[in-house]
Amino acid sequence: MTAGLHCPSTKDTGNGKTQEMNIDQILILTAGGTIDKVYFDQLSEYQVGPSGIDRVLRAISFASPYRVVSLLQKDSLDMTDADRALIRSTIQDAPEQRIMITHGTDTMIQTACSLLTVSDRRIVLTGAMQPAGFHDSDAVFNIGFALGVLQSLSSPGVWVAMNGQLLAPQNARKNREQGVFENHLPEAE
Repeated sequence: MTAGLHCPSTKDTGNGKTQEMNIDQILILTAGGTIDKVYFDQLSEYQVGPSGIDRVLRAISFASPYRVVSLLQKDSLDMTDADRALIRSTIQDAPEQRIMITHGTDTMIQTACSLLTVSDRRIVLTGAMQPAGFHDSDAVFNIGFALGVLQSLSSPGVWVAMNGQLLAPQNARKNREQGVFENHLPEAE
């Protein structure tokens, strides 16, 4: 009988001792946006409601350790510099090194750019073109993609994860006509 193969849960520290390996916990910040919009029948309009992130995480069977902080419930067009400062300070005060932010797509790039000077974290922003509660929403895919990318990043930085693409915020652009984010390199002058 052959013993089963498995990866060790400890690592050699080089001095003959072993140390228990710890999987990084992920901080998930929710900031509102289309991903969290719900239809209010009495008003006949969509408004940002409570975050649906827990439902999405169950749908994708996300198994890594995480903590959710519902920070804002705003349409991204209504976000202010004070809101971005709150996001930044929450990240800087958090013990987690890996952070995913769900955010409205209209100003996601602006928020991502405001975080570029956070030097010691891996930060991925994602959102959706359709509310997470819609059956044809891109929210589940985008969140799953963002979390997968976040866990595979080997060095600190800030990224936008949309439509199966990982984009540097300074080169990202929302193409409203096609309903996607794309890499947009500035033209040389």
